[in-house]
Amino acid sequence: MFAITADQIDSRLGPDLAEDALALLAETARDRLALPPDRTAGDEVQALTADPRAALDLVLALARTGSWSVGLGIGEVRTPLPAQTRAATGDALIAARTAVESAKKRPTRVSIASERSTRPEAETLQSMLDLLLQLRERRSPEGWELYDRVESGLTQAQAAHQLGITPQAASKRAIAAGIRLDVAAREGLTALLALAAETSTPGERA
Repeated sequence: MFAITADQIDSRLGPDLAEDALALLAETARDRLALPPDRTAGDEVQALTADPRAALDLVLALARTGSWSVGLGIGEVRTPLPAQTRAATGDALIAARTAVESAKKRPTRVSIASERSTRPEAETLQSMLDLLLQLRERRSPEGWELYDRVESGLTQAQAAHQLGITPQAASKRAIAAGIRLDVAAREGLTALLALAAETSTPGERA
């Protein structure tokens, strides 16, 4: 199972964004969440999912806003699940708490942790995720415009038509935005997250 805990950055200096984050989490993961996303305490939000792609999608969606420190925890969650995410317990939740505290000190504001040994290790997953986040950090607003349209299901040519640019210009923009690299990185990270969740070994602390 994967637990995502996010803490709003500089919450005392701006508006409360928790409700917006909960809506974003629900929209991003839809029926892939184990329970509805929840506000846990103050300006923190939390989500649970057994789907590695959903876990990555949630982390990336929160990171893209630039408003959250995000922790991704890998491990078991005690069953049966409670009615609310904030009442859930288990290694994944403990790891997510460790991760979000670590995230506050990281340039990317995102961290991965596990309470138990995994293969690949959390450090390896962190390195790969950092590379993807740095790729996204350097993407221009125009690159994001193209990315969002392609992600919605349009072909690159259709996206170019919507944006009022030539297919050649769209191709150059896609390369500069690293859109194909983004897709490949997400596929690879999803596979490795799934493997890490499967190989989290009870009794072996990370």
